[in-house]
Amino acid sequence: MVILGIDPGTAVTGYGVIRAAGNTVSWVDCGVIVTDTSQPLHRRLNIIYDGVCAKIDEHSPDRVSVEEAFYGKNVHTTLVLGHARGVAMLAAAQRGCEVSEYSPREIKKSVTGNGNADKDQVEYMVKMLLKPPAGKLRQDAYDALAVAMCDFHNMGRAAIK
Repeated sequence: MVILGIDPGTAVTGYGVIRAAGNTVSWVDCGVIVTDTSQPLHRRLNIIYDGVCAKIDEHSPDRVSVEEAFYGKNVHTTLVLGHARGVAMLAAAQRGCEVSEYSPREIKKSVTGNGNADKDQVEYMVKMLLKPPAGKLRQDAYDALAVAMCDFHNMGRAAIK
């Protein structure tokens, strides 16, 4: 089973792909889709959509998992983030993938055992569990791998049996 995790954002959208076989997961791919923040939102959303579609076409995931938006102090940021989530989910749905959503707290708890873990803890655990290639990856890529791991722990494992 192949799971694609998405950490949505309108400037940077992280993606992470894992392969699950039984109770074992392994790293396949990860990275980011970067948009030009000087461009209008509709153009940036198109870049995100095309990038997610390309990753789905490349890896043929069985499942796509997306981090839910969380309400912070800035309502506008939360609304704009919803657009990025929407195009990622649309890309997955149009290609026939199962789509699931997880809160940031669920993702952190699934990967680190602590729903209040900080980004460094999440990155550390993703590195320990999946052993992605050494190199400078953006935090968004690690977060996306964590989203995929969360889906494996919650839904993917049941689907593999």
